[in-house]
Amino acid sequence: MIFVGDGALLRRAVAHAADRGHPVDLVCSSDPADAAGAGPHLAVGADVNAHAGALAAASGDGIVWSLNNKRIFRAPVLSLGLRLYNVHNGLLPRHRGLPSVAVLHAVLHGHREYGATLHEVDAGIDTGRVLAERRFPIGPEDRFHQVMLRGIRACQQVFEEQLPAVAAGRATPAAVPAAGPSAYHGVRDLDRLAHWRDHPAYARATDLGPFAAHAPELAEALRRLS
Repeated sequence: MIFVGDGALLRRAVAHAADRGHPVDLVCSSDPADAAGAGPHLAVGADVNAHAGALAAASGDGIVWSLNNKRIFRAPVLSLGLRLYNVHNGLLPRHRGLPSVAVLHAVLHGHREYGATLHEVDAGIDTGRVLAERRFPIGPEDRFHQVMLRGIRACQQVFEEQLPAVAAGRATPAAVPAAGPSAYHGVRDLDRLAHWRDHPAYARATDLGPFAAHAPELAEALRRLS
């Protein structure tokens, strides 16, 4: 298995897979510590597609996991015949894009639930077939950092629950209703953040708490408004 991403969620997934006897062929991230001593590390910047040859050479089972990964898979990686799976912090297709911006809008728009989704990777952004999801409610007083933390925990749970099926080639599309209409949440949404300042949920939606350092685009947008 190859893992692509960054941070604690990636590290936990790598360690979990290795502990259960799944070979970790390569870990692609910006920090060597993400490999958790479970396999070789490849330093990867913003463009993982520039390393397509390394991924093809390293892969033993054809499986690539994407966790906490802002990199977009495009050619030539998509044409290598690998099975690419992304664990997304958000319910698809309603919360496509950057999780930090998706959580912001989920709270602002009064969404009643959030969660994590395992989906196949295709040429779009968070548009591949949904294989599994884990949902949880958003309470009327929940703040950004609370929803984000539950989303990260849900990502870890989805990965651990679905790892055996993916490894065995038994992962199938989930028979679950769509979370809502498709919506993409990216950095351009933050240009309109000032329009929400008088919204009753604004304070809750922008309370980043300990995630300020992990949502730099949102933190910078809020700094400009302060």
